[in-house]
Amino acid sequence: MSKSATPFTAAPPAALAGGLAIAIVGAILFSTKAVVAKLLYRYHIDAVTLIAFRMLFSLPVFAAVALWKMRVGPPLSVADRWRLVGLGLVGYYLSSFLDFLGLQYISVGLERLILFLTPTFVLLATALLFKRRIGPAQWAALALSYCGIVLVFVHDLAGGAGSTVTGALLVLGSAISYAIYLLFTGEMVQRIGSLRLVAYAMCVSSAACIGQFFLLRPASMLIQPAPVYWLSLVNGVLCTILPVFMTMIAVQRIGAATASQAGMIGPVSTLFLGALILGEPITAIQLAGTALVIGGIYMLSKKR
Repeated sequence: MSKSATPFTAAPPAALAGGLAIAIVGAILFSTKAVVAKLLYRYHIDAVTLIAFRMLFSLPVFAAVALWKMRVGPPLSVADRWRLVGLGLVGYYLSSFLDFLGLQYISVGLERLILFLTPTFVLLATALLFKRRIGPAQWAALALSYCGIVLVFVHDLAGGAGSTVTGALLVLGSAISYAIYLLFTGEMVQRIGSLRLVAYAMCVSSAACIGQFFLLRPASMLIQPAPVYWLSLVNGVLCTILPVFMTMIAVQRIGAATASQAGMIGPVSTLFLGALILGEPITAIQLAGTALVIGGIYMLSKKR
């Protein structure tokens, strides 16, 4: 039996319910960042400014955790430090930046579905790099997921082909970047722990995002209307810090496999939040595509 399954089988019903609730709320909060980004774009800020504000509000917490872990944990080797820099730049800086760039062009529903394909990219990369065989059931799951994406993508093309393609490609790059991060963190997580790794990587990402802002934009752009600060606070705290820690707590309580399955609520919540807050329409084709993607990812998670 895998380690991730142990908490699930050993947990009493109350603990299981609590862990599932934490995982679900964390997934919804993390998915809400797309809606918050859309609201921020209404104030005519760009992705560089948006992501800088997000990291300015979340950095103090991650920096505090990193300092705490630095004091209580063993020192990192020089090689691990460079690995963390690379992982932080690819997994959080590049992935987040491409995601927020893409959100300028596509709906939050399509964005969340593309990002939800990350496990499929990890599977394909594992097969290519480590020569691991993909079984028939996994191929079927991949086909199901990509059919769902194609369905929603073609549906959204009606709203503007050029912008939809641009946005989808940017978010696809985001998903691939995060898949690379996941692919190369497995061994490090076992050695230094997930909390320490995430805190360090987020600090690297924050430094890159904030440094990028001051390199590309004048400092005067830090002066924004009050709603930009409030929405950025929500983006940094409710959509970044809380989901990270809630997901870790859920994994500890119910196991990674169950927590990831509970996270499948994310695309559905984004679809309905986009309709409720942004006025984005929900159509039968979007619902069908979402069901196909979630079904495919569920098959992959059960297979694993």
